[in-house]
Amino acid sequence: MKATGIIRKVDEVGRIVLPSELRAVLDIDNRDSVEIFTEDNKIILKKYEPACIFCGETDNVTLFKNKQICACCLKELAKAAEK
Repeated sequence: MKATGIIRKVDEVGRIVLPSELRAVLDIDNRDSVEIFTEDNKIILKKYEPACIFCGETDNVTLFKNKQICACCLKELAKAAEK
């Protein structure tokens, strides 16, 4: 983990502001979703990227019946349905 030297206070309702420089480096735009993880006593924020429910791929992902599926897995499902 890399230290940034950035310190922010938590406000009265539990919010913190991510500095614009940090958002730019991590390609986080206004209204983007961020995933929140915990590890030991750490809070980890990661820009949310929809991933395939089968293989975890994040490229060429589409929504199918409310589930994220990549093009490759969608092809495999289509082949399996043909049998």
